Amino acid sequence: MKNGLVWFRNDLRISDHEALLNACKENDRILGVYCFDPRHFEKTNYGFPKTGKFRAKFLIETLEELQKNLRDINIPLLIFQKKPEEIIPKLASEYDIDGIYFQKEWTAEEQKVENGIRKNCGKLNYNSYYQQFLYHPEDIPFESFQDIPKVFTDFRKACEKNAEVRKCLETPSVLSDNFQIDKNLEIPNLEDLGLKDFEIDQRSAFPFKGGESEAKERIQQYFWNSKNLSEYKETRNGLIGTEYSSKLSAWLANGSISPRQVYEQVKKYEKEVTSNQSTYWLIFELIWRDFFKYVSLKHGNKIFKIDGILEKELSWGQDTDRFEKWISGRTSEPFVNANMKEIAATGFMSNRGRQNVNSFWAKELQQDWRMGAAYFESLLIDYDVHSNWGNWMYNSGVGNDPRDRKFNIKSQADRYDPNNEYQDLWLKN
Repeated sequence: MKNGLVWFRNDLRISDHEALLNACKENDRILGVYCFDPRHFEKTNYGFPKTGKFRAKFLIETLEELQKNLRDINIPLLIFQKKPEEIIPKLASEYDIDGIYFQKEWTAEEQKVENGIRKNCGKLNYNSYYQQFLYHPEDIPFESFQDIPKVFTDFRKACEKNAEVRKCLETPSVLSDNFQIDKNLEIPNLEDLGLKDFEIDQRSAFPFKGGESEAKERIQQYFWNSKNLSEYKETRNGLIGTEYSSKLSAWLANGSISPRQVYEQVKKYEKEVTSNQSTYWLIFELIWRDFFKYVSLKHGNKIFKIDGILEKELSWGQDTDRFEKWISGRTSEPFVNANMKEIAATGFMSNRGRQNVNSFWAKELQQDWRMGAAYFESLLIDYDVHSNWGNWMYNSGVGNDPRDRKFNIKSQADRYDPNNEYQDLWLKN
């Protein structure tokens, strides 16, 4: 009898999941494992937790559903508040595991954990998969990651012309045998993680819950019920409410849904409803998401260094007083302040807002962009290591922006919030 262990990371779904599907095909019994790594909840050097309450709550909700969905196919999901490299070797030995299956990650912290597991588990079968991409790394039209273009447009055009998006994989069938386990099944709450519970702010543009079915429900609403996808390109620079953009980023970030699943739904919509600039633009944004992942595959940990991937030496301040004012929305720019109040109250901010507050912090105040990126990492529900650090580099002049633009905050506010509706919502209430 063969036993497999699936170690879940940011791939918290059961459909279109290569690691899980292969584990089910190659083993008689499967053990699912998720670790709330204590390092992810420690305080950063800036005094806020690495993972704040907004994303933590979304993660808890996601795991509640994942555990139920796995149980339906006869797989227990064990939950630990421990380091994966400490607990997984113990489980491998206790349950006589033959092989471990997991999603490939390549940034420093994730690599360190994986290396620790390999070292502590010894001779097991290790099966890791790239399963967070729209265009699979084996299918992109470049010889190696080092050939990834500097500029997004070149990357996009090459992929659109020469790469295919793979079809989604089926959901595994119910396993006939399973591990009878009744311990380590409890999912921690926010207090267990050292965080405070909270009510969702009524002004939130992201009042949604975590989980695979919630992601599919959002697609149903935004694509099929309201048909808002048809206007996405016109509305995507909006600032207020749930409907100006797809809001799929958080489910994509923790892998409740895969980019290929979103892509398939867009393609179906184009066949059955309409195909226009807006439907294309959602795919365009999924390609941006891929691009930042490939940038980090190419450059490794340079994405966390002050000089960025350009290795550009600029003089950066680290003024804690300015940082405090920026965080709490007490700068000289009301539009920046409104956005900073929104993220502090909800864990979400529009794309337009993110670009502006980043540009203000890094280009206007010339402060260390990594402080801003770390703050976003703590607060954002949809934090994705590659998109967050890639975008922060980009908007700070040390990344992939060929034009090195600086935002004129006042004209941005006039253009995107002409009647002060957004600023009033966050500054007057």
